[in-house]
Amino acid sequence: MAPLNDTQTEIMTASDLSEVDVGIPPALSFSHIHMYTHSLLPLAEYKSLEQRCNDFADAATVALNYTPTQDGANVDKMQELWSSMDLSNYNDHAKSTSPAKPYISQGRDVVSQLICGLGFRISGVYDGADTTTMLVTSPDSTGVQFVVTAKKGVKEPTDGTLSPGKTTIGLDGKTKLEFKDEFVHFDVSQLDRFFSNHQNRPGISCLAFEVTSGDIQNIYTNYSTLHPKLLTPHGLVSYKDGAGSITRVLEVYAYYKGDKKVSDADEGTVLRFVEKKLSHVSAKKSCKLPGLVDVDAVYDGTSFPAYMDHWVSNVVSRTGFLDTLEDTLGFTPKVDFNAGVVAAGEAQIESTVTGNTAAPVDTGGDDKIALKDQSQVYLPINNALTPVGHVHGFIEEIGQGVQHVANRVSDLIAFIQRANDYRKIMGEGFTFLNIPQSYYGVLMQGQFTKKVDKDEPLLGDEDAAKVLQFAEENGLCDLTGAVPLDITRDQVRGKLSKCPILTADNLEDVMEVIMRARFVNLHTLLRGHMSEKSYIAIVKNKILVDVQGEDLLFQIFTSNVLQENVGDEAPFFEFIQRVCSECLGPDGCPAKVKPGCGGFGIRNFLTLFLSIEVSKAMMEVKDAKLANDDKAVTKAMNKVQAFTDQLNEANPILTDISDAMTAEGSYTEELAKASDDDEKIRLKALIDAEAAKKKMGNERLMVCSKKYMAIMKKLREES
Repeated sequence: MAPLNDTQTEIMTASDLSEVDVGIPPALSFSHIHMYTHSLLPLAEYKSLEQRCNDFADAATVALNYTPTQDGANVDKMQELWSSMDLSNYNDHAKSTSPAKPYISQGRDVVSQLICGLGFRISGVYDGADTTTMLVTSPDSTGVQFVVTAKKGVKEPTDGTLSPGKTTIGLDGKTKLEFKDEFVHFDVSQLDRFFSNHQNRPGISCLAFEVTSGDIQNIYTNYSTLHPKLLTPHGLVSYKDGAGSITRVLEVYAYYKGDKKVSDADEGTVLRFVEKKLSHVSAKKSCKLPGLVDVDAVYDGTSFPAYMDHWVSNVVSRTGFLDTLEDTLGFTPKVDFNAGVVAAGEAQIESTVTGNTAAPVDTGGDDKIALKDQSQVYLPINNALTPVGHVHGFIEEIGQGVQHVANRVSDLIAFIQRANDYRKIMGEGFTFLNIPQSYYGVLMQGQFTKKVDKDEPLLGDEDAAKVLQFAEENGLCDLTGAVPLDITRDQVRGKLSKCPILTADNLEDVMEVIMRARFVNLHTLLRGHMSEKSYIAIVKNKILVDVQGEDLLFQIFTSNVLQENVGDEAPFFEFIQRVCSECLGPDGCPAKVKPGCGGFGIRNFLTLFLSIEVSKAMMEVKDAKLANDDKAVTKAMNKVQAFTDQLNEANPILTDISDAMTAEGSYTEELAKASDDDEKIRLKALIDAEAAKKKMGNERLMVCSKKYMAIMKKLREES
């Protein structure tokens, strides 16, 4: 495939611009993300690793009857099977992948992590003049698209796809841009640009969208007319392949350095728009980015398809980015997904979810249709309000950019259970954010005063206090109230039988209180919608849960990826499962599913940022212990406790905000459809009432936040 007209761009003239209406929202959907890293292995090394993973899955199926489920694997036996494989048929990288090595999150090869940890495979490759690129996809190649590019260490071609030559782009008939590579988006200059703007750190360099025929010109016009500073020097480039298919690629800078239009473009992160016009003989490809060559991708039968859901940015000017996206793409903030300011200790951020307006999905009762639909684009945007915390630190350390990308799967519990098992078995994959046990539930004195799931009294306050003390002293819970997740009823019953104040009449009920305490907060939220086994699987795998209306959201965050050193700011991945309520329409058929059902985890938003701060504080604890600094250990532990206390205090407030957001969004949808004036007045009043509730909740949240800001400030000043 080569650019048209001797690699010349389609230069838009004044007459071209007059034919396009500025401001028409384009039709677009998720396409791919593009990551830049400092090194990649040869394709043969990755394919050998894939083969070993596939051979292992076949052997585990035969020898251990393994299938990925929420129950998890027999890790010891599977690890033994992995380690006992005959390695003579594999390359060096596949041979060296071993659980014998301590797992460290930093300095990992992200392609190998995706192959082993998630069961993804390389389905495309590009071997350029100075760069190498791998396209990594899940079992459904139309789902997530991870494009990973690095500079070459060795300049010889490795797979026969070496780029045939350089690109010359004419700008005004006189000046030209010279690129070493045939494809501008793979040119080494693009990596140099990104690294120079991100402190030479690997990261997510580009968010790419697929647009329908003709819309890329609308987008170009909107940017050139309203935000010309954000146009990249190469602008809009067209490519034509041997089958006659024409692909046009537009790249623009995502953010301004400061205020929109006034400041210059931040040249770090790019938005890419890809429009492909297929000829009658062209085959549909998973990723439409020109230059990628298909390679065989054989999956192991244990991995799950994944699909893009939302992409999150940390920026200097949240409102500026919101306005730019509205001007150029017609994106608008989503009222039912935005809750305002969130604070974790001294750190305060504000976040807004924006995106296009895709039509509800007609699933016909088939959940897979909604799972696979990627036409609804959501872009949450964060900015820091205080000079401390993760968002501020991210921007201060590596510049504004993509914080994380979220992908959805059909069964998050089984997906993460597999990822955790495979990391232990192979010594490769992903670790996930550590969520405190208090998020899920701990044993507290008050729980002993009422029977589980019954409005009947159990113990008085004095006896409840004695039973809690007995539980702590006899290993039924630790001093924080955390009950061992694997404890059985027989074990609890046996220990409680030695508690002098319990009788045969109340022992079983007390036992149920202790068993429920492991996930009591989740059960309060979800009630009997899940089995005890599923609840425990959620807690074990540290999955977050939220409810919006009648819809559920399961979500989890990886530790940092593309992180070279401990403590470095870096992006991460999120994986989610949306469980949409099964509502019926007036005709009795399944109603269309609203995109984004289940929300974005407003209850968990604070949990995410608090957990990031807790992780940093725990790192301080570790460093202080290594330095034998008892005072520093105490200070760091006080930080951990403060963040945990804030989470517990904020949870009920967040629930009220979430409920108000859901109702406000629901009434807003009804108002858009209403025709009767009296009905409109009624709905507007309800919208105002819910907005007032949300505002009141935010005010309560700010009081809570300021309380813990003061606590954290005092801890900092004491040092």
